[in-house]
Amino acid sequence: MTANRVELTEAAEALLRELHEQHGPLMFHQSGGCCDGSAPMCYPAGEFRTGNSDVHLGDLTVAGVPDPIAVWMSSAQFEYWKHTHLTIDVVKGRGSGFSLEAPEGVRFLIRSRLLTDEELDSLN
Repeated sequence: MTANRVELTEAAEALLRELHEQHGPLMFHQSGGCCDGSAPMCYPAGEFRTGNSDVHLGDLTVAGVPDPIAVWMSSAQFEYWKHTHLTIDVVKGRGSGFSLEAPEGVRFLIRSRLLTDEELDSLN
């Protein structure tokens, strides 16, 4: 069994196809924090600088999008969520002005569940 830490809903995939057409390659960073809460933030790939204080959760593939979409999380937040599988979804409503979907009247959000023992074993 090969597990992953993050995936997308169909609605999120559809929005990412649109955002990719407008902005090119994309990335996510799941913040832990202050003004943006703990929302998954979507940026043009490379616009948000990651470093040693970030954990690469994986690369997502979306049909019709040629570039994988990297998903990152702050290491401090990862310590709280390392036992969790994350699903990036999209809902109506205004999110952060920093994330690419904000002008579309929708926002990305995280849905989560605990990883199974088998999933944890395969990730470790």
